[in-house]
Amino acid sequence: MARFLIEVPHEAERVACARVVEIRLKTGSHLPDGCGLGGEHKAWIDAEVDSKEEARSILSPPPRSQAKIVQLSYFALEEVEAILRYHQVSRQQPQRWHPRVEEEGGVHDISQ
Repeated sequence: MARFLIEVPHEAERVACARVVEIRLKTGSHLPDGCGLGGEHKAWIDAEVDSKEEARSILSPPPRSQAKIVQLSYFALEEVEAILRYHQVSRQQPQRWHPRVEEEGGVHDISQ
């Protein structure tokens, strides 16, 4: 099974908030609701299912078409450290970002 984050936007009405909170509570998700916090009216559901389509099917038809569904990845600290070692990224000296632009004839550094 895979884990998915489902973001469900909804109208700024009390009944709309209650509907998405009901879905979240029935699925057993422990994520907070954003009903009006900072002007956001969204609920977040974490679901462990087999596919993105199955995650979408958790929702009733009205919010289903507006939902954003993202498959989540989890990393252990050891995995992240191995990736950073492989790419020789130092925690003390972060790599600098150099703005570059693609033009005809190649890529040019535009930081100067």
